[in-house]
Amino acid sequence: MAQEYPIPRFHFQVDWGGAKMSFTEVTGLVMEREKIEYRHSDSKDFNKISMPGMVKNNNITLKRGKFEGDFDYNTWLEEIANERVNGRRDLVIRLLNEKHEPVAAWAAARCFPVKVTAPDLKSDANEIAVETLEVAHEGLKLMKV
Repeated sequence: MAQEYPIPRFHFQVDWGGAKMSFTEVTGLVMEREKIEYRHSDSKDFNKISMPGMVKNNNITLKRGKFEGDFDYNTWLEEIANERVNGRRDLVIRLLNEKHEPVAAWAAARCFPVKVTAPDLKSDANEIAVETLEVAHEGLKLMKV
């Protein structure tokens, strides 16, 4: 039986190379393919034809609250900078329903951090400190759940 309403976007889970981590926001789940335009030299048509080209991988951005003594993002960034073999991680992002069951999932292969942003600091603010991690990957796929 088909669901009669769209799934809310606030209930999701991130599998971070084997460990499940909580995030407040995940953006950049984009699947994009470049377009190749071509016109043969003796074509009688005055237009180009279009063909699918290379896949373009956009970075994924993850945000979460900063916890005391938690420097996992920075440690991962340093591991990649030192070219350690096991530095890359696969990420799986799952959108969950009200029963906490996955209804959609995206898998990003061989991710590595490209940018870590510390929380903005403001003396009169009343919000939690949120840090941001931007990761590059070698392919994003929509998984069947």
